[in-house]
Amino acid sequence: MNAQFKKGVLELCVLTMISRKDYYGYELVEEISKVLEISEGTLYPILRRLTDEKYFETYLQESSEGPPRKYYRITKLGKDSQKDLLKQWSEFNKQIEKLIGKG
Repeated sequence: MNAQFKKGVLELCVLTMISRKDYYGYELVEEISKVLEISEGTLYPILRRLTDEKYFETYLQESSEGPPRKYYRITKLGKDSQKDLLKQWSEFNKQIEKLIGKG
């Protein structure tokens, strides 16, 4: 997939996934990588920025496989943003389909 396409939708994907359940970073990379090829170096800056913007809050949870894991939980502000982005994405897709579906 084109890197610019991916970059444009990754924030929506992250917000949507974390709105469904809390994730720790590497777990989120693994889940998204099942559909889109991404790396931790791509995802962690997004998580950091969205946390700084108060869309997520974090908490530590003990892990039987090593040190405690930092989990991300969506906030009300994050849910509102996710709904707005999803609406924009849907409208964008409709408009593009009108444009390119005419062929």
